[in-house]
Amino acid sequence: MAITSANQLELLQTAEAVAREKMIDPALVVEAMEESLARAAKSRYGSEMDIRVSIDRKTGRATFTRVRTVVDEEELENYQAEMTVEQAKQYLENPAVGDTFVEEVPPVEMGRIAAQSAKQVILQKVREAERDRQFEEFKDRAGTIINGQVKREEYGNVIVDVGSGEAVLRRNEKIGRESYRPNDRIRCYIKDVRREVRGPQIFLSRTAPEFMAELFKMEVPEIYDGIIEIKAVARDPGSRAKIAVISYDGSIDPVGACVGMRGSRVQAVVNELQGEKIDIIPWNEDQPTFLVNALQPAEVTKVVLDEEAERIEVVVPDEQLSLAIGRRGQNVRLASQLTGLDIDIMTEEEESARRQAEFEQRTKLFMDTLDLDEFFAQLLVSEGFTSLEEVAYVEVDELLVIDGVDEDTASELQARARDHLEAQNAKALENAKALGVEDSLIAFEGLSPQMVEALAEDGVKTLEDFATCADWELAGGWTTVDGQRVKDDGVLEKFDVSLEEAQNMVMTARVMLGWVDPEDLVADQAEANAEAEASEEAEA
Repeated sequence: MAITSANQLELLQTAEAVAREKMIDPALVVEAMEESLARAAKSRYGSEMDIRVSIDRKTGRATFTRVRTVVDEEELENYQAEMTVEQAKQYLENPAVGDTFVEEVPPVEMGRIAAQSAKQVILQKVREAERDRQFEEFKDRAGTIINGQVKREEYGNVIVDVGSGEAVLRRNEKIGRESYRPNDRIRCYIKDVRREVRGPQIFLSRTAPEFMAELFKMEVPEIYDGIIEIKAVARDPGSRAKIAVISYDGSIDPVGACVGMRGSRVQAVVNELQGEKIDIIPWNEDQPTFLVNALQPAEVTKVVLDEEAERIEVVVPDEQLSLAIGRRGQNVRLASQLTGLDIDIMTEEEESARRQAEFEQRTKLFMDTLDLDEFFAQLLVSEGFTSLEEVAYVEVDELLVIDGVDEDTASELQARARDHLEAQNAKALENAKALGVEDSLIAFEGLSPQMVEALAEDGVKTLEDFATCADWELAGGWTTVDGQRVKDDGVLEKFDVSLEEAQNMVMTARVMLGWVDPEDLVADQAEANAEAEASEEAEA
């Protein structure tokens, strides 16, 4: 096949037809044709030659040219596509390195093999262009809902026709035991769009929490308009879900707006999610209050929040325990996902038993260390005293409010507490020295003898050892492993040392040792304060 005037216009017509069918730019098809013709020409003239083809976008005429580049004599490698400055003088005036000499060569006669090769090049380029178009079309649609038509099911995964491409609804992204037949209509959430070697991959989901949020946005105009915001969603797909909403208009009830007249709005979402029961909960900035709402329909008696550990204890009436936990722990699990807190649920009876055990433990502590009878020790605990330190160093007036305690009795109590603490300190210091602790660590401000003893037992015996510790190694903390929060025990955790206190002590030790310049600390703190202020302004 030769590129003659008879079929020159046919090239452009073919390019237009292919571009229209694949919905891509006709110029991309023409470029693919130029590349395929150039490859065929190289097979005729020689693969080392730099043969280029240009197709006129108006007439369809294909021009074949040979390009030779001027290079230094030392760099000359390909005699067919390169030439030296001296050689170029017969073709160019005043040639320089980097110049090119272009000459037209006769069109080639394309045999069957060459024509087949050209066809493959064109098809490959068209496929690449089609994939790029699909990716560009769908990459910005990630995070939205799309309607499609089921094409087929492969190994539990559903292949969905989404108009100009195919998407995949994986088996684990389907609700329950959903099954689909070819040509069924389906609505899904576009979870991810990836550019891969075999083309753009569009991953769908019907189990993602965001799918429910987008469905509510479609059904509730106030959410779409931004008057109501969905703050959190937790789902057990196909079974039950909780959604937290807040209204920025005091005259609009967020829960009522999402439920709709006679439940019409929420029912539309429930129907789409195969009957999934939905609890709509008012969001609250106060975490304990929000948690009480999240545990609905169970009633909560008491909430104790541990912000540092991101854990919360919830006390419920005995008859409400099963309702609060839910079937197979579903209710408390969803409430935990919604609030981002680990939740411990106990009954009033269990909480009472625990408080009684703590009361008895503290009573025994005061009886043994202060040589008190049980009644007097119980009085101290009842007034809120939990440790010897509190008794020893509290203002005397706080002891005088206890029935039967006068100034002499208060002074005696404090003297006994201090004597016991001093004896403990002396014993701890003796043990620490026996373990080989250096004086520099003993004299370090902020560490009590008991703390020094605990550090020594953990192998920290010098100021250098202490300075290498991380704050969480001292104060303890929490890490997430495989989606579960795991407790990291700290060496000084039992002494109620916070992360901030541990960090300050470690940095002080590093400054004392000369490892850190104090000016750097001041600059870092100033930078951190500036970032915090900027963040607060942005939120405002």
